[in-house]
Amino acid sequence: MDSYEIVVIGGGPAGLAAAIEARKNGVENILVIERDKELGGILQQCIHNGFGLHVFKEELTGPQYSERFIRELKEMGIEYKLDTMVLHIDEDRNIEAINTKDGLIQIKAEAIVLAMGCRERPRGAITIPGTRPAGIFTAGTAQRFINMEGYQVGKKVVILGSGDIGLIMARRMTLEGAKVEAVVELMPYSGGLTRNIVQCLDDFNIPLLLSHTIVDIKGRDRLEGVVVAKVDENRRPIPGSEVEYECDTLLLSVGLIPENELSNEANIEIDTITNGPIVNESMETSVSGIFACGNVVHVHDLVDNVTRESRKAGKCAAKFVKGELKEDSHTVKTIPGEGIRYIVPQEIRVENVDEDLTLFMRVTDIFKDAKLVLENGDKAIKEIKKIQFAPGEMEEIKINVSELKDGEIGDLKVSIQKGGK
Repeated sequence: MDSYEIVVIGGGPAGLAAAIEARKNGVENILVIERDKELGGILQQCIHNGFGLHVFKEELTGPQYSERFIRELKEMGIEYKLDTMVLHIDEDRNIEAINTKDGLIQIKAEAIVLAMGCRERPRGAITIPGTRPAGIFTAGTAQRFINMEGYQVGKKVVILGSGDIGLIMARRMTLEGAKVEAVVELMPYSGGLTRNIVQCLDDFNIPLLLSHTIVDIKGRDRLEGVVVAKVDENRRPIPGSEVEYECDTLLLSVGLIPENELSNEANIEIDTITNGPIVNESMETSVSGIFACGNVVHVHDLVDNVTRESRKAGKCAAKFVKGELKEDSHTVKTIPGEGIRYIVPQEIRVENVDEDLTLFMRVTDIFKDAKLVLENGDKAIKEIKKIQFAPGEMEEIKINVSELKDGEIGDLKVSIQKGGK
């Protein structure tokens, strides 16, 4: 059995940042395990720019962003295995993995960092009625076919869902010569960043149909068209509102699901809202010595935030290995209040916070002229006012360490309140 101080599962932007930060914090014996044939994760197929504005203060493409971490990882001499699938982990941090070179591998880790990312929700998860013709892809699959494999997936396209990948693929398909008929969104608001709505739809005159969904799929061997209908306030199709769009391709951008099969095997407690592990201020899960970061915890809209979160996970995993994390510290919970869908981290061990702590959260709806209010008991600690809050954009509140350690602090509640002006 091989032994490592820290094993990072996932060689995408989250895993790379965590491994590098762990090495910078004094841990030498680190292994990164990646199931794909190269490091970099999903960013290798994201050839559009817009990455790195916060971390590097410049605009990079996905491959450029990941390459900076890949180069740093290799310069540090951190060991990694490609084409290697982790089959099993347990609560004692034993790992089983397999590849064609080494066969079945048994690994013992002092600490594990989970950085497996997320996967797309497929057609089967949203139960669209109709036939099963060729020409229906998840947006990420189409992105890989076009950007990495060199295949054009279609000429006349409808996109269901206005998540960031769907918006970006609307622009990408247009640039490749396809005609995007419409982006169809079930909710009354887009699930993507405002900048992507502007740059990917508005700039190319692609219509965004809010409060609409697909109610039928036409075609036997190849997709021939889809039927789109308006939905009411209960998201049910309105009879008589159906419009048929002729198309040969349907892209699905209907949500992302954290990859948590390994988390479940290790009996890690899962948040029912994020579908990722419940983590504390150190990005440690409910199982001691197993940490998690990036999209495996909750789905991010900016890779810069993934990097920030993953650096913390790597640093704290190093602290755990060196025995510097306080397990019996006073613990408070973060509570989503009115208008807040979830908060990460869900728990805070106060004595382990040695610098500012950032809470990440998403709102439940669009709120105009409102404010985020952080409360400790009946006392408001911090307020953030904005013209608009939207579910498609991650919100954050930074808490100074002095605000946490100044006396006995109770559970922290965040809510949306009117009157943000």
